[in-house]
Amino acid sequence: MEPVNRIVAVKEVEGSTELYVLIDFLNRNLKDKDVIFGLAKADQPGKYTVTIYRTDV
Repeated sequence: MEPVNRIVAVKEVEGSTELYVLIDFLNRNLKDKDVIFGLAKADQPGKYTVTIYRTDV
């Protein structure tokens, strides 16, 4: 059975070349805190959706 991740927060932000670097940095440094950050393109051009998940559920 796969673990279920609980969504903690979702925020739409402006796109940036550094956004992927930031999400990668957060994931590498906070994985032991049971937190994962997701990044997806939003419906609007130039916008992205950042999602924070808890993995300890």
